[in-house]
Order: sequence, then structure tokens, then C-alpha cells
Amino acid sequence: MSNEETPTLIVQPRRDKATVTGHGKPIVELVDGVKIRELSTVVDYRGELTEMWNPDWNFDQGGVPYVYHVSCGPGSIRAWVVHLKQTDRLYYPSGRFQVVLYDARENSPTRGRVNELYFGAAKRALLLIPPGVYHGVRNAGSEEAWFVNMPSTPYCHDDPDKYRLPLDSPEIPFKFQSLEQARLHV
Repeated sequence: MSNEETPTLIVQPRRDKATVTGHGKPIVELVDGVKIRELSTVVDYRGELTEMWNPDWNFDQGGVPYVYHVSCGPGSIRAWVVHLKQTDRLYYPSGRFQVVLYDARENSPTRGRVNELYFGAAKRALLLIPPGVYHGVRNAGSEEAWFVNMPSTPYCHDDPDKYRLPLDSPEIPFKFQSLEQARLHV
């Protein structure tokens, strides 16, 4: 077959859309107000060092008054949560996370937009999620993984700024897959 001939196929595959530029940068139209800062890891004979936070990065929505660590078992899903006042700043240093954002803000220019992002040991990043954006995470790996949140306000146990929808909520146009489903999906 010459380079000019196009094969005739009995089964028609779906054509992939470009997901990265020719320089390897992801092609994603982010939800309005969302920021991603990919972080560099310095490796030497002693191990690794990754900066998690620097005020020069312009992720400073009210300082860092509160920090917590979240552990996620293989395949576990934490969704859907939204804050009305708080900005989340999530750092993903380990494992492989699928992070999904849904813009539910009435007056947002990206209202209704869904972002599906991946972070973890191979792509450490700091993710800023503004108020009004639902978010969920799935440990897309086969081992325990963890992330750190540095929200703009401390958690208030008496009156939490945390609202939830069920994982299978029809309000959000995204359905997480199990690890087995994801492996079967091409």
C-alpha cells in the first residue's frame, strides 16, 4: 500500500482529538478562575524536593491559614463537593489522580464547563479551584495516593463552607468510572 492510499476499514474507529501541543503542553480550556501551576521536582542522590507553595506564584487568595492532607485508596472517589466562599489550593505529589471540575456558577463565562485533569507523582501540580466550582477526585492508580489542600479559609466545624452532591448526581454532566471500567475504555 502506498502512502497515498487510505485503507478501507470494516470497523470505523473514532478519531482522537489532540490533547497536547507539539511542545507537549496540554490543550485544555480551563474553567474560569481555575489555575494550574506544574511544579518542578529537584532530584539528587539524597532524594527529591518539590516546592508546594510560594506567594510569588499568585495563588494567594487570602494566605495559607489552614493545611490538611488527604489519603485515597486505589480506585476511591471523593465527589462532588463545592464551596461558596473558600478557594481550594490542592497539591498532588503522589500517585495518579483524575480531577474533575464542573463550573456551576450562574454568572461565569464558563458556566457548565467540565475539566478532566490528571496529576500526581509524574505531574506534580498546584491546582487553584475558586468558589462555586464543584470538584471530585479519583485515585486512578493501583496504590494509595495522597494530596494536600491549602484552602483560603480554615475549616469551621460549627458552620462548614462545604456542600455536597451524590457521586451519581444528574446535576453534573460527568460520570466517574471504576478502575476496571477505565481500563476497558479505549
